[in-house]
Amino acid sequence: MRYDVTIIGGGIIGLATAMILAQRYDARLLLIEAEGELATHQTGHNSGVIHSGLYYRPGSLKARNCVTGAAALYDFCEAGGIPAERCGKVVVAVREEELPALAELQRRGTANGIEGIRRLNREELREQEPHLEGIAGLQVPATGIVDFRRVAQAYAETATAAGLAIQLHTRLTGVVKSGSELILETTRDTLRTGNLINCGGLQSDRIARICGLKPGVRIVPFRGEYYQLLPARQHLVRNLIYPVPDPRFPFLGVHFTRMIDGNREAGPNAVLAWKREGYSRLSFSLRDSWAILSTPAFWRMAFKYARVGLVEQHRSWNKAAFVKALQRLLPAIQPEDLAPGNTGVRAQALDLKGGLLDDFHLLEKERMLHVLNAPSPAATASLSIGAELAARAGRNFGLRERS
Repeated sequence: MRYDVTIIGGGIIGLATAMILAQRYDARLLLIEAEGELATHQTGHNSGVIHSGLYYRPGSLKARNCVTGAAALYDFCEAGGIPAERCGKVVVAVREEELPALAELQRRGTANGIEGIRRLNREELREQEPHLEGIAGLQVPATGIVDFRRVAQAYAETATAAGLAIQLHTRLTGVVKSGSELILETTRDTLRTGNLINCGGLQSDRIARICGLKPGVRIVPFRGEYYQLLPARQHLVRNLIYPVPDPRFPFLGVHFTRMIDGNREAGPNAVLAWKREGYSRLSFSLRDSWAILSTPAFWRMAFKYARVGLVEQHRSWNKAAFVKALQRLLPAIQPEDLAPGNTGVRAQALDLKGGLLDDFHLLEKERMLHVLNAPSPAATASLSIGAELAARAGRNFGLRERS
């Protein structure tokens, strides 16, 4: 069979895009996934936070897609009976020098249209989180929690009911342009398609190169490691507790998360991963490691963030150092309160100068769309991003809308 559009990648972005395409257009659609099941990597290792859009520069793709995507996600979960809760979070300043950044977060959140943001003093913080230590904070009631793997599965079920075909155990190995078609060589078979959408996440830059493009970015994987609070100590965290993030670094810092199953996580750190799908400290791939070390952009980034990187690496191997970072927010936390928890690997795109891309990055070429950076809040924004990709596909690929 010849397909009109083939989507590469069965994570939440690929599935959301496929679902909206299937609902909106009369087209033969295929989604291929390298693994034996859907949503196994970034989606499956997500901590489950529905972000509000507080952190993002007003007007950025992240800000716009997060706010609209979160609203659409809550509606989707309600309609589909998927548990999702607007539990809210607090963002905490523990030092005087963090207060200007806290005020900037409130300004951004208001500019992004987030409702209900409220400045909290020390006493009001304690009313929200009795064990918390801080001098001021923000209450953000729009933040929520959900199981994103369950959401992704619901996207897949909706999409297949609308006509999407899904093929697992299928890794792209080559692309040949032949007239009006793209011939896709995979580890399973040869496929014919008119158009292609790359939602490959951790492999997105490689997929772009397989397609004959120079993406202008390199994916560098960062592993995030979490601890889980033991059941007897979960009362220390009511909902979500975040620090004021360092604006020089595109990670939010270690924080506390109540998950939709009732457990509490603490973390993550952010350390370089030596394998793109490497979820343990000892995971290693010669190919992936060489791809990192042979890239001049990596060394530019490493030099710029050397001090921060060393601190994160130390926390990865030293539980006491990790706990010390957590105690800035929650002094009552002790090493014996924590057990090893989940890990995830983030696909962080670097530009050629070694800059960490902080926004969604899309590349459009003839008969192709490539998602080359989809950082947090990609899962939250999946329906909004999927709608944008589907609209671009409809225009660029000449798809016929359903009547």
